[in-house]
Amino acid sequence: MGFIAKLAIIAGGPLVGKLMDSFPRLPAYNFLNTLQAAAQLLSAAMIIRAHSIPYTSASAVILRPWFIVLVLAGAVERLCGIALGVAMERDWVVLLAGVNRPIALAQANAILNRIDLLCEIAGASLFGILLAKYDPVTCLKSAAGLMICSLPVTVFLTWLTNKLSTGVLDRPKSLHKCCKSCNGVTVNEYDSIGVGVEAIKVGWKEYIQQPVLPASLAYVLLYFNVVLAPGSLMTAFLTQHGLNPSVIGGFSGLCAFMGVAATFVSANLVNRLGILKAGAAGLIFQASLLTIAVAVYWSGSLSQQYPLLFFLSLIVLSRLGHMSYDVVGAQILQTGIPSSKANLIGTTEVSVASLAESIMLGVAIVANDSSHFGILAMLSLMSVVGAAWMFCRWLLNPTDEQRSLFAFDFN
Repeated sequence: MGFIAKLAIIAGGPLVGKLMDSFPRLPAYNFLNTLQAAAQLLSAAMIIRAHSIPYTSASAVILRPWFIVLVLAGAVERLCGIALGVAMERDWVVLLAGVNRPIALAQANAILNRIDLLCEIAGASLFGILLAKYDPVTCLKSAAGLMICSLPVTVFLTWLTNKLSTGVLDRPKSLHKCCKSCNGVTVNEYDSIGVGVEAIKVGWKEYIQQPVLPASLAYVLLYFNVVLAPGSLMTAFLTQHGLNPSVIGGFSGLCAFMGVAATFVSANLVNRLGILKAGAAGLIFQASLLTIAVAVYWSGSLSQQYPLLFFLSLIVLSRLGHMSYDVVGAQILQTGIPSSKANLIGTTEVSVASLAESIMLGVAIVANDSSHFGILAMLSLMSVVGAAWMFCRWLLNPTDEQRSLFAFDFN
């Protein structure tokens, strides 16, 4: 299911982004919200259906119609969620806060990420409590009810946001006539190309030609770090070391807490250092701590309790740098990408990041023996160090366009 969802993002991200840039913001956003809710309800119905039939082997389940529908609905839901997130983070926030107000934009990004992380933590905790008290079918029915109730609330809040901002989210009717691409082709000419493969080609072309490409590639490189981060691979590694499940859970919880803490740190960094230097600080901080963590691993002392806890503490602290760059990097892209292409380039970036993560997970599947963990850790470290090097090199050799876009940093 996860593979199909990632495949949908890689292939369909640019197409959905192009459509989001071509249609009025509010109707497109409400349509994707409705489609996402429908996919979620369909997924819940299929899982409830699975609980009503006798247990069969995994190979037999894959061929069942309900499982195929579940996989496709999950892919649609994930693609819609990515598009909605990009529209909010890369387009709406910029229009509401103002691209020429870097401090206000940094604070808006921090608050948005903070709310998102807190909702994820609260939602997972609440659903965990419900699963502990009730059977899965009852919990799924409750979740479906929440989905149905939340849709009209989302539509209303979307309308209210645009009204309170005096229509700033309305897309200008003259956009298609005046907006030029970087190679001189108008948006109308792009529209005549059609959808499908050609739209995806346009998305990748625009992504490569964006003025802040090094910052985006640094963001993508961080997705290669699937080992030195909270996730299934780290959980498997800690389990094989015989670590107490409560310690593993505490590790994941502290990593999530660092994500929330980073939303406070990032806004202060932008205020003190500027956007670009704040991004460099986050990347260097993460790379430095992970370098020490890998050195501790290769020292061979992780068989002892205190070195292992020190190793985990370094990874937890490194999340502060990772999430800081996640917030600051988003602002760099918000500043450097025109609003007419925000969704197209944003969803294409997510597609590239998903491709990077899939490649690294594929490498981890091939090297599935615990003895290969050190090699995978080195690959993860190299990706983070490479991201920091690429960004700092871009920062130290600014172009005229870079100076113009980030005048706040160079004044």
